[in-house]
Amino acid sequence: PKISAAFDYGFLLRISEDALRVEALNEYLSSRSYLAGYVPSQVDAEAFALLCRPPPERHVHALRWYKHIATLKQNSPCRSQAKAKRVQPPWSPPEGTDVSKLHLYNSLTRTKEVFVPQKGNKVLWYCCGPTVYDASHMGHASTVDTIIKRARQNYLLEQYGEKKPSPSQILQDVLTARTPFKAKLAETTDPDKKQMLERLDAAVDAALGPLQVAVQSNAAGDTLQNQVLLEEAKDLLSDWLDSQFGSQVTENSIFSLLPKYWEGEYHKDMEALNVLPPDVLTRVSEYVPEIVAFVKGIVDNGYGYESNGSVYFDTAKFDSCPAHSYAKLVPEAVGDQKALQEGEGDLSISADRLSEKRSQNDFALWKASKPGEPSWDSPWGKGRPGWHIECSAMAGSILGESMDIHGGGFDLCFPHHDNELAQSEAYFENDHWVRYFLHAGHLTIAGCKMSKSLKNFITIKDALAKHTARQLRLAFLMHSWKDTLDYSNNTMESAIQYERFINEFFLNVKDILRSPTDITGQFEKWEAEEIELNKSFYVKKTSVHEALCDNIDTRSALEEMRALVGQSNTYMAARRSAKLPPNRMLLQSIALYLTDMLKTFGAIEGSEPIGFPVGGNGQNADLESTVMPYLSVLSDFREDVRKIAREKKVTELLRLCDELRDDTLPELGVRLEDRDGLPTSVKLVDKETLLKEREEKKKMEDEKKKKKEEAARKKQEQEMAKLAKMKVKPSEMFRSETDKYSNFDETGFPTHDAEGKELSKGLAKKLRKLYEAQEKLYNEYLQSTQNGS
Repeated sequence: PKISAAFDYGFLLRISEDALRVEALNEYLSSRSYLAGYVPSQVDAEAFALLCRPPPERHVHALRWYKHIATLKQNSPCRSQAKAKRVQPPWSPPEGTDVSKLHLYNSLTRTKEVFVPQKGNKVLWYCCGPTVYDASHMGHASTVDTIIKRARQNYLLEQYGEKKPSPSQILQDVLTARTPFKAKLAETTDPDKKQMLERLDAAVDAALGPLQVAVQSNAAGDTLQNQVLLEEAKDLLSDWLDSQFGSQVTENSIFSLLPKYWEGEYHKDMEALNVLPPDVLTRVSEYVPEIVAFVKGIVDNGYGYESNGSVYFDTAKFDSCPAHSYAKLVPEAVGDQKALQEGEGDLSISADRLSEKRSQNDFALWKASKPGEPSWDSPWGKGRPGWHIECSAMAGSILGESMDIHGGGFDLCFPHHDNELAQSEAYFENDHWVRYFLHAGHLTIAGCKMSKSLKNFITIKDALAKHTARQLRLAFLMHSWKDTLDYSNNTMESAIQYERFINEFFLNVKDILRSPTDITGQFEKWEAEEIELNKSFYVKKTSVHEALCDNIDTRSALEEMRALVGQSNTYMAARRSAKLPPNRMLLQSIALYLTDMLKTFGAIEGSEPIGFPVGGNGQNADLESTVMPYLSVLSDFREDVRKIAREKKVTELLRLCDELRDDTLPELGVRLEDRDGLPTSVKLVDKETLLKEREEKKKMEDEKKKKKEEAARKKQEQEMAKLAKMKVKPSEMFRSETDKYSNFDETGFPTHDAEGKELSKGLAKKLRKLYEAQEKLYNEYLQSTQNGS
């Protein structure tokens, strides 16, 4: 049948989107003939006019129909009359390729999911912050109860010190405090905690000895001995003081001073690490009214209950609701009492507190404060927030009923984040408070988990004293964010080597770009080498993008960038060997791209167009452009002096030129690289890096010199030994070996062994060869002495 006879023009008219209209037309035409003897109708012309362009090649039937109609229209009588008029041929867009989409590992599904923000490109993200009760370290995961306990203990220990107890009193108190500590040590089964407690006990034991001796001998005791014991025993002493007098601490300000101080230190550390601040920072102490309202909302919705002044979340009631599910992140952990009690905190797992709950799986939303704990007014009496409710109320008040991303440490999955999800979805009565949960891996030190409570951590200040912020950041970037990172010498050395490798590339490119050229000379013709490098450049850019789309895989991204630098270095070396200039524009494009990526990663701060800023993280952004012209003049002058000195053989001038390069300029952060047949390369490098390079170079030269001297000494010893051997007459060489031989002939050759037995023919033959060889050496010696050598 002809298409005009049954063409559903009205159906196509109702489809507004071009792609869907073409798809519908293709499906319709797939079962109809429209070629042989076919004459287009008015309906065909109207349908043809609806299409803005030829259908894509994948829609075979629609494209064939389109071309057929187009041909018939061109061959129509009106077309013949206007034969001289030419028209553009049909055009169709390319098929294109799929664009990589960002995938994130979502703990809610334990797989990588396509990331789709709920509101366009606006991303709502909440991340659990640090519990600021001590110096910030390289990894954070702790509970709020720690702040209460540590603040109270610090206050009591400070009060204890202000009383200036006598040495005997300190000794007695430490021994008393050691009794419950020893009991705690005996009960501890966790190997890491037990090891930490054993180290603490050993340190206290070592500090006790000298003071015990002083007290027993009625000596006054050294002030230093007192201080050492107080420092080593402060943890067990503060625990004991807290058990004795903690309930007497009631002033709320005591609990705010500690976190306020450490929060300030935390922000300083983050700034030193070049970590950007969040848009909003929330503090629990400032959100108590919102927390109370949040808890009340959960109770009003039927998922919370009051018990003895505290409020608990009813996990059974929540889980029984068809719209909800408890423990979305770690369902297999439900009922794990150890994890639940650790999640509630030290101050919330007493027998009376546990008996207040309907189920052991229930958790506190609001806790009735005990003596020695901070408190606020609430509908249920004086109390304080539960741990999990804090994040829900603070995040909910800023981000609303649903956020795109929630982040935190891996060890917070259960119970903290599972409880957050439950109580928040109970409050908002939805099942999507968090769309994507991202959990970062643990940080370990030489294989052991970093933890303040285990006394196994390195502060950020300590880390920055050893390494730069960029090196620390590179160490993190070179590992997957969701896996464990081991902070060790090997880890940091890898980061340092990566930084050095990339920096050398930047320095080389900047040196090339400083070479004089006119404005047209910078656009060199591309040969096969440039085409190949440019091809690799775009392949690596795509690989970096795909790596970052794959769960923000910075480790693979950095490796692709390293490979790109390696290929660029190979290209530059080949051009240098051929005495040909490299393509400036191509290398500049590569360097700009790498700089931009490192800025994105936070490894470069400031406005430096290419490479790492000289003198730190952006403090001297324009230093290079200011001083380089002067340094170039100095380098050219030095090169002219060296040339004349070589021609005139003035070694003292050459020595001074070397001294300028090796000793003077490195102290100013300037590196000169003399190159055979090419101008000297001038590079601005951090002074510390250059001095370290100089030290390593000197060390290598010293080792080389030492090896050379050792080889000369061994050679001399060998020659002396050979000379000593040459001086021995053949007739005397065996006579001294009386433990082997007893009789000799007239030439001094042995005939019998030490027991008087005649030597065997085989042994005699072997000894004869040695005798003849010595005879030859001795004759050489006699000849040399006669010649006076």
